[in-house]
Amino acid sequence: MSTVRQTGPRDTPAIVRKSLRDLFDAQRAAFDRGATDYDQRMAALRALEAALLGHQDAIVRATDEDFGGRARQETLLLELAPLVDGIHFFPAKARIVCQPLGVVGILGAWNYPTLLTLWPLVDALAAGNHAMLKPSELAPRTAEALQRMIAGIFPEEYVAVVAGDAQLAAEFSRLPFDHILFTGSTRVGKLVMKAAAENLTPVTLELGGKCPAILHPDFPLRTAVERVMTGKLYNAGQTCLAPDYVLVHDSQRDEFVKLAAEIARQLYPNWSESRDYTRIISQQHFERLKGLVDDAAARGATVVGLGPSETPAGGTDRWFLPRVLLDVSEGMQVMQEEIFGPILPVLTYRKLDDALQYVNAHAHPLALYYFDNDSRRIDRVLGATRSGGVTVNDVIFHIAQNHLPFGGVGPSGMGHYHGRAGFATFSKQKGVLLQSRFSPLKFLRPPYGPLTERFIRFLLRG
Repeated sequence: MSTVRQTGPRDTPAIVRKSLRDLFDAQRAAFDRGATDYDQRMAALRALEAALLGHQDAIVRATDEDFGGRARQETLLLELAPLVDGIHFFPAKARIVCQPLGVVGILGAWNYPTLLTLWPLVDALAAGNHAMLKPSELAPRTAEALQRMIAGIFPEEYVAVVAGDAQLAAEFSRLPFDHILFTGSTRVGKLVMKAAAENLTPVTLELGGKCPAILHPDFPLRTAVERVMTGKLYNAGQTCLAPDYVLVHDSQRDEFVKLAAEIARQLYPNWSESRDYTRIISQQHFERLKGLVDDAAARGATVVGLGPSETPAGGTDRWFLPRVLLDVSEGMQVMQEEIFGPILPVLTYRKLDDALQYVNAHAHPLALYYFDNDSRRIDRVLGATRSGGVTVNDVIFHIAQNHLPFGGVGPSGMGHYHGRAGFATFSKQKGVLLQSRFSPLKFLRPPYGPLTERFIRFLLRG
């Protein structure tokens, strides 16, 4: 297994370009010798599953170190369990006339570094492709763990993991892949798409956006708050599907805040000592979140802390307490960009139409959450809004349904994967016509005569 690394500022570009290109050429040559058949694909998926189970402790440990603190249970439940489930639920018996695309590139994200790197791989392998993976440089220990695991089960001309920084990712995106799937920010997604365009490489972009949660006043408020806060505080809010803001009826705002604080303390009773509460991935992201709160407060927002007032000792722990923001306005930074942290703006509405109008006045989100037990209103919300996906009466968990396509719309992404949708993304669906021995189309050849006219009338009538 070759390791693409950066060894110095002067010779890095040449080394990276040569190593990546050699690896890509090796995968292309291997694929050209023949695509994997059904048995080989199933064997690859079984090998991946066995490797995940065998390396789970190393992955948990590496992810914990990358974040500076992340609960073992969160990595197992939110990353490894969906991956194994996706391997089990893949529609292997589905009869689809498709061909693998060839060599695909997968650019993973740092917030769920195992799941968002290997989940697309499941679909790519099931469709018969070869794959190169570039995990995020912000989770280097997890990247190394994945590199060791993949090298132990697949030859590099079939599946390979390359580790390196943003410059390596840029070189990676310029390779003439047959498809690229990227998970990350809109800013970087645009760069990936621009690089891919030079090779006319199709892309699937899994981005993000500001996912709203709308709470109808008829729905039990405590239940709604419990589910919103649980999803919001998974991974300390560093989840592309986390509720970015909530819309509550103006009569329930204060009770929502009270319940949010109560439930947050129940989830994490000992904040500073808790290993269940994930740290922020880097000091840069910590400072960005702090800046969002400071900007909102300076512009008139009310900041409500949901944990103890004291902060942990030292400035390197990256322990960011959850906060609710009230009285927010459009001019605040927190309402202009995806938060990606444990900050929750609470907006109010009087009529459901007002909430829907607010959501529709902004970019289409990756997900929308609606809490209500009235089926007619649910259908109304589903029909009146556009988003990548929806969970009704909970948050986030539609991503765990492997039979549902996952992907954004507009600014929140393009394309889909998971299950059948992922198989289609990484396949060429080739149309084939097998003409019969006797074809009525002979009547459509010149010179045209009465039979042609009769046949045309028959076609138009049918």
